[in-house]
Amino acid sequence: MAKIEQAANVNLVSRISAGTYFKGEIVSPNDLRIDGKFDGSIISEGKVVIGESAEVNARIVCVNADVWGKTKGSFTVKDIMAIKSDCTVEGELRVRRLIVELGASFNGTCKMISEQEYDKAAAEMSSVMEKPRAAAPQNQKKE
Repeated sequence: MAKIEQAANVNLVSRISAGTYFKGEIVSPNDLRIDGKFDGSIISEGKVVIGESAEVNARIVCVNADVWGKTKGSFTVKDIMAIKSDCTVEGELRVRRLIVELGASFNGTCKMISEQEYDKAAAEMSSVMEKPRAAAPQNQKKE
Protein backbone atom coordinates (compact mmCIF):
# COMPACT_ATOMS: atom_id res chain seq x y z
CA MET A 1 0.00 0.00 0.00
CA ALA A 2 1.40 3.41 -0.99
CA LYS A 3 2.12 5.90 1.75
CA ILE A 4 0.31 9.22 1.33
CA GLU A 5 2.29 12.27 2.43
CA GLN A 6 0.72 15.62 3.11
CA ALA A 7 2.42 18.58 1.50
CA ALA A 8 2.74 21.88 3.33
CA ASN A 9 -0.14 24.16 2.43
CA VAL A 10 1.35 27.20 0.69
CA ASN A 11 -1.97 28.97 1.14
CA LEU A 12 -1.14 29.31 4.83
CA VAL A 13 1.66 31.78 3.99
CA SER A 14 0.46 35.35 3.48
CA ARG A 15 2.46 37.29 0.93
CA ILE A 16 3.02 40.86 -0.19
CA SER A 17 4.62 40.40 -3.61
CA ALA A 18 7.36 42.47 -5.24
CA GLY A 19 5.87 45.56 -6.86
CA THR A 20 3.07 45.75 -4.28
CA TYR A 21 2.79 48.56 -1.73
CA PHE A 22 0.67 47.98 1.38
CA LYS A 23 0.05 50.34 4.28
CA GLY A 24 -1.82 49.26 7.38
CA GLU A 25 -2.05 46.57 10.03
CA ILE A 26 -1.70 42.82 9.59
CA VAL A 27 -2.73 40.26 12.20
CA SER A 28 -2.07 36.67 11.11
CA PRO A 29 -1.97 33.24 12.72
CA ASN A 30 0.33 32.13 9.86
CA ASP A 31 3.70 32.91 8.30
CA LEU A 32 4.11 36.12 6.28
CA ARG A 33 6.53 36.94 3.48
CA ILE A 34 7.07 40.49 2.25
CA ASP A 35 8.83 41.10 -1.06
CA GLY A 36 7.20 44.46 -1.81
CA LYS A 37 6.88 47.64 0.27
CA PHE A 38 5.05 47.73 3.59
CA ASP A 39 4.40 50.48 6.15
CA GLY A 40 2.51 49.71 9.34
CA SER A 41 2.22 47.05 12.04
CA ILE A 42 2.36 43.26 11.96
CA ILE A 43 1.45 40.63 14.53
CA SER A 44 2.14 37.09 13.36
CA GLU A 45 1.96 33.80 15.24
CA GLY A 46 4.44 32.44 12.69
CA LYS A 47 7.59 33.54 10.88
CA VAL A 48 7.93 36.90 9.13
CA VAL A 49 10.31 36.92 6.17
CA ILE A 50 11.47 40.23 4.71
CA GLY A 51 12.63 39.30 1.19
CA GLU A 52 15.62 40.67 -0.72
CA SER A 53 13.56 43.21 -2.68
CA ALA A 54 11.45 44.32 0.31
CA GLU A 55 11.37 47.75 1.91
CA VAL A 56 9.62 47.66 5.28
CA ASN A 57 8.92 50.40 7.80
CA ALA A 58 7.00 48.68 10.57
CA ARG A 59 6.48 47.55 14.11
CA ILE A 60 6.61 43.76 13.98
CA VAL A 61 5.75 41.17 16.64
CA CYS A 62 6.29 37.55 15.58
CA VAL A 63 7.60 34.15 16.62
CA ASN A 64 10.60 34.08 14.22
CA ALA A 65 11.97 36.53 11.65
CA ASP A 66 14.37 36.38 8.71
CA VAL A 67 15.47 39.69 7.20
CA TRP A 68 17.01 39.72 3.72
CA GLY A 69 15.93 43.24 2.58
CA LYS A 70 15.69 46.75 4.01
CA THR A 71 13.76 47.40 7.18
CA LYS A 72 13.23 50.25 9.65
CA GLY A 73 11.22 50.08 12.83
CA SER A 74 11.01 47.62 15.67
CA PHE A 75 10.95 43.85 16.02
CA THR A 76 9.76 41.87 19.01
CA VAL A 77 10.61 38.23 18.32
CA LYS A 78 9.64 35.32 20.55
CA ASP A 79 12.43 33.00 19.42
CA ILE A 80 15.01 33.60 16.64
CA MET A 81 15.68 36.64 14.46
CA ALA A 82 18.16 36.16 11.61
CA ILE A 83 19.67 39.21 9.94
CA LYS A 84 21.04 37.93 6.62
CA SER A 85 24.07 39.16 4.71
CA ASP A 86 23.55 42.24 2.51
CA CYS A 87 20.40 43.36 4.37
CA THR A 88 19.89 46.62 6.25
CA VAL A 89 18.11 46.81 9.61
CA GLU A 90 17.56 50.09 11.45
CA GLY A 91 15.68 50.29 14.72
CA GLU A 92 14.94 48.49 17.94
CA LEU A 93 15.21 44.72 18.34
CA ARG A 94 13.73 42.81 21.28
CA VAL A 95 14.57 39.15 20.71
CA ARG A 96 15.30 35.91 22.56
CA ARG A 97 18.03 34.84 20.11
CA LEU A 98 19.77 36.81 17.36
CA ILE A 99 21.80 35.69 14.34
CA VAL A 100 23.70 38.36 12.40
CA GLU A 101 25.47 37.17 9.25
CA LEU A 102 28.70 38.68 8.00
CA GLY A 103 27.90 41.54 5.61
CA ALA A 104 24.63 42.51 7.29
CA SER A 105 24.07 46.11 8.39
CA PHE A 106 22.40 46.74 11.76
CA ASN A 107 22.05 50.21 13.27
CA GLY A 108 19.98 50.47 16.41
CA THR A 109 19.48 48.82 19.77
CA CYS A 110 19.02 45.22 20.75
CA LYS A 111 17.66 43.79 23.97
CA MET A 112 17.53 40.09 24.73
CA ILE A 113 14.12 39.27 26.22
CA SER A 114 12.42 36.39 28.00
CA GLU A 115 9.33 34.59 26.73
CA GLN A 116 7.29 36.42 29.38
CA GLU A 117 8.51 39.81 28.09
CA TYR A 118 7.51 38.74 24.57
CA ASP A 119 4.04 37.69 25.75
CA LYS A 120 3.56 41.07 27.47
CA ALA A 121 4.69 43.04 24.40
CA ALA A 122 2.49 40.94 22.08
CA ALA A 123 -0.54 41.47 24.32
CA GLU A 124 0.07 45.24 24.45
CA MET A 125 0.39 45.51 20.67
CA SER A 126 -2.70 43.33 20.13
CA SER A 127 -4.79 45.55 22.37
CA VAL A 128 -3.62 48.69 20.57
CA MET A 129 -4.36 47.22 17.12
CA GLU A 130 -7.79 45.92 18.14
CA LYS A 131 -9.14 49.21 19.50
CA PRO A 132 -12.02 50.44 17.34
CA ARG A 133 -11.23 53.49 15.30
CA ALA A 134 -13.50 56.49 15.47
CA ALA A 135 -15.59 56.81 12.33
CA ALA A 136 -15.05 59.85 10.18
CA PRO A 137 -17.52 62.58 11.11
CA GLN A 138 -20.57 62.53 8.87
CA ASN A 139 -22.25 65.72 7.79
CA GLN A 140 -25.81 64.92 8.79
CA LYS A 141 -27.40 68.22 7.98
CA LYS A 142 -31.15 67.91 7.28
CA GLU A 143 -32.97 70.58 5.42
